[in-house]
Amino acid sequence: MTSAAASHAGQTVRLTVGQAVVKFLGNQYSERDGVRRKLFAGCFGIFGHGNVAGLGQALLQAELAEPELLPYHQGRNEQAMVHIAVGYARQKDRLETFAVTASVGPGSSNMLTGAALATINRLPVLLLASDIFATRVASPVLQELEQPFGYDVSVNDAFRPLSKFFDRVWRPEQLPAALLGAMRVLTDPAETGAVTLALPEDVQAEAFDWPVELFAERVWRIGRPVPEPEVIAAAAQIIRNAKAPLIVSGGGVTYAEANDELRAFVEATGIPISETQAGKGSLPFDHPLNLGAIGATGSPAANHFARRADVVIGIGTRYSDFTTGSKTIWQHPDVRFVNINVAGLDAFKLAGYPVVADAKRALPALAQALSGYSSGPEFQAEVTARAKAWDDEVVASHHSGYGETHEFLAQAEVLGAVEAAMEPTDVVVCAAGSLPGDLHGMWRTRERKGYHVEYGYSCMGYEIPGAIGIKLAAPERDVFVTVGDGSYLMMPTELVTAVQEGIKIIVVLLQNHGYASIGALAQSLGVQRFGTKYRYRNAESGRLDGGKLPVDLALNAESMGVTVYRTRTLAELKDALAAAKAGDEPCLVHVDTDLEFHSPKGDGWWDVPVAQVSTLDFTQDARIRYEKSRADQKPYL
Repeated sequence: MTSAAASHAGQTVRLTVGQAVVKFLGNQYSERDGVRRKLFAGCFGIFGHGNVAGLGQALLQAELAEPELLPYHQGRNEQAMVHIAVGYARQKDRLETFAVTASVGPGSSNMLTGAALATINRLPVLLLASDIFATRVASPVLQELEQPFGYDVSVNDAFRPLSKFFDRVWRPEQLPAALLGAMRVLTDPAETGAVTLALPEDVQAEAFDWPVELFAERVWRIGRPVPEPEVIAAAAQIIRNAKAPLIVSGGGVTYAEANDELRAFVEATGIPISETQAGKGSLPFDHPLNLGAIGATGSPAANHFARRADVVIGIGTRYSDFTTGSKTIWQHPDVRFVNINVAGLDAFKLAGYPVVADAKRALPALAQALSGYSSGPEFQAEVTARAKAWDDEVVASHHSGYGETHEFLAQAEVLGAVEAAMEPTDVVVCAAGSLPGDLHGMWRTRERKGYHVEYGYSCMGYEIPGAIGIKLAAPERDVFVTVGDGSYLMMPTELVTAVQEGIKIIVVLLQNHGYASIGALAQSLGVQRFGTKYRYRNAESGRLDGGKLPVDLALNAESMGVTVYRTRTLAELKDALAAAKAGDEPCLVHVDTDLEFHSPKGDGWWDVPVAQVSTLDFTQDARIRYEKSRADQKPYL
């Protein structure tokens, strides 16, 4: 971190705490590889009695006097504003983000889900949560949580376990340390996530004489940890002994901008890659050594080689249960792991040999240490053949003709049409439901940053606000949102924000009148799609098994000001996507799809326990299948 404040030593400026926060944030920069960027692109906010006279007044004052300092953006839902910031930060490789402010009580606590999502995905976002009076003179104030065991507790304490850094500023004098601590964590690639500063509403409006140097431009360097030569040598020795090595490429590859280094490493050694959700697009889908998705939603090609792998090289992955197939995917009895990661927490997982370093620095060093090593031409030829066979199956599913013989289109047909309508540099966005599984296994990513599925938290409702953040970060790219009706219903309101700001996103809404993903999961667990269809309550049975609800989500979207295209056939869908692509405004393409569709599937497994005892035959059968699959779980020690 560097500062240009020395010449202002001893000088002060009188500002409120809210004004000081805005002025400070507007002068923070990140730098990596010699490129300097504003750390905060702006501030999203919804105002109430907790922050309107503090941060709200400060943002207004800045907008009138210094409009480029910290531009204000209006949101409709506090959780959604955090999602916008997260989408932006991910598209910017964690080098830039937004601040988000909300009012005391329900306004701030509505950001809790967004905080969890940001921290789980290791993405920086600053939450400026309004808080109760520091003086307590008016307590209990409107929306204050009273606890008999302590008067210093508020709903904002719920942010503590969800944040990578949390501080409550009870007095103005505490603000500088809190702000600097927040910046330290936001700009640390190993520790970043949600950062929460709780700001009491009276303190926000309180004036203080601040040292001028607090507001000087500060540049926070995003480091690239370099691997120790001894560590690289030991890792290389493990890999040299491998007969069937496999790379698991995670989001850390892309965040480190190490895609070219990964390609060079793969092509020098002949070691194939597989991809996590965050790692999709590490290499183009048609690279001859890219096996595609791995794990519970992985391709048969990647999972085949995962079972054979004797050495697994994890690069920038946190090894979630979907990636590891709930620790069933690697079946070689002597499998070993070499893990390259900036975070020690992840580098040591699966009893792996840890290389705690930046992927852009570690991969060239490891390639040099492996000079002369090759996985062999026969092994590589089999990799290419199996990857091609899976891709052929995927392409066939796009043109299956399912919609011609059934009432509705299959999901794979819709995804094929969306993919065909997109340019290589466009971005597909998703987060929850059955779509992430299909996208992980089937989406044919062609360009870096062209695939954005939030699957660390898989948060329903993320898709539309996340897409707004992506478009703000990459205005030159078209952003296509794929979302089911269940996830759409969680958070459609930011369509209004897209209209207000003139942000072109293309929402493809798959209407199937239910929760397709959980429905299929429930079926496999012996729960018969219970509670997963949108149906009237049946007066005779007393159950939710009546007719379909007359919900018109196209009309809902239209009411919020977006252009809507209604489609039923594949031809209509393709025409609508072409029109949406050609336009320059936010729009929604509505298409009816089959709730119980069948897409090409891999053979991964996910550990979701089945009831151990039941009076239902189908649940008993599901338990037998569960025990059989669970027998493949390994501790990897």
